[in-house]
Amino acid sequence: MRLPGWLFVGTAAVLLAGSPGVAGAQPVADPLAGSPGLGDPYYPLDGNGGYDVSHYEVDIDYDPAAHQLTGSTRIDATATQALTSFNLDFAGPQVTSVSVNNLPATFERHGEHELTIRPALPLLPWLPFTVTVDYAGVAENTKGAGWTYAPSGGAFAAGEPHSAATWYPLNDTPRDKATFTLHTTVPAEWEVVSNGVRTRDDVRAGARTVTWTSRKPVIGYLTTIAIDRFTYLEQHRADGTPLLSAFAPGVERHRELERRLPEILDFTESLYGPYPFETSGGIYIDTELPFSLETQTRPIYAPWTELQTVVHEIAHQWWGDSVSVYSWADICLNECFASYTADYLWPERMEGADVDAQYRETIRKWRDEPRFWEIPLENPGAGQEFTSVYYRGPLFLHALRKQLGDDVFFAALREFVTANAYGNASMPQLRTFIQSKTTEDLTGFFDAWLNRTTPPPDQYLYPGDLRS
Repeated sequence: MRLPGWLFVGTAAVLLAGSPGVAGAQPVADPLAGSPGLGDPYYPLDGNGGYDVSHYEVDIDYDPAAHQLTGSTRIDATATQALTSFNLDFAGPQVTSVSVNNLPATFERHGEHELTIRPALPLLPWLPFTVTVDYAGVAENTKGAGWTYAPSGGAFAAGEPHSAATWYPLNDTPRDKATFTLHTTVPAEWEVVSNGVRTRDDVRAGARTVTWTSRKPVIGYLTTIAIDRFTYLEQHRADGTPLLSAFAPGVERHRELERRLPEILDFTESLYGPYPFETSGGIYIDTELPFSLETQTRPIYAPWTELQTVVHEIAHQWWGDSVSVYSWADICLNECFASYTADYLWPERMEGADVDAQYRETIRKWRDEPRFWEIPLENPGAGQEFTSVYYRGPLFLHALRKQLGDDVFFAALREFVTANAYGNASMPQLRTFIQSKTTEDLTGFFDAWLNRTTPPPDQYLYPGDLRS
């Protein structure tokens, strides 16, 4: 996620997303019931226990004029325990029916997003099963926390850390990635854009049906649908990777910016290794949002988007999309790296900027400002995830780079991304990995930069040639 530059720097701005969860997941009395949450320290009721999803097949019929959404989502999963009931996360329109293994199942909705399902026959551990949820009703406007209306009359889905549950049921946790296919039917004059590769675009009897397929696993908040009167820009990388970008009415001015996408991908690949997905692009919306978002393969860009925004969201395809957080306390793994790539590495390597001088000036300006340091980078706290990681995260990574030297620093990052591709990682895991690449004890450095709420001591604030 990228925020407008004027929104942060030196403030503890709390942005986006929704309210923090309760202090802990509710106990489950029935040992054959999947837990209603996975105990994320910030959002303990996100996700659900008892099963692992392998694929989502989402079928949406949407009428923009009436905001009417009719959906059917099939989930392919494997039980990880015996189950007489299990939960999905869903905050969308009214559920009309549920089946498990093609047999009708009973269900109930409760809380903000819990859909509890009781199959007709118990599910046995380590066996695959399918669940199909049908639903219909008005898709409510979340205004950037999920399903969102566009000024043109269209709609799109975006939001972090949640958004998917407003338009399809899922196991809404970063820890359960799955492949994703979306079939959407809209009036013929509308276009539909999503993640991955477009494999169908048919117009018949006044209706358009479009299919998008993501062949690599994806997290719920990184899936999207965008319905508008889009125009397109088609490009290819030198290696043949197809790039498809879409522009809502009124934001075609960004077309020239998006023409730089092959260059941006090449640059980021030079840092972190091969691009991890089969396609790329961008979705440029005309809705005023306080963020742009790294939706997998095809980020969503707000109208205020600039070059560094695109660099930031493309960096997320490695840091956040391919390698994803294990818990939301690990958010620095996403935002510190994307911000450093856009705010330091691109200006340095592509524009000739003196980023050491930029670092020293930023430290000089904010070293004695307590608010700048009051939110730690590792485990910033529920509701504070999207704050210090943007304005202090790049400083941490630049200091780490100077502490290790360029050769060790960049080789370690590339290896870490490769080793954890399409999976999850945590900040403690990153710390252990980086420590394994040097004989120098980094305990004090990491503690000062990641855990403390005061400026690091000079030895960590000005390591290496930053002392000069």
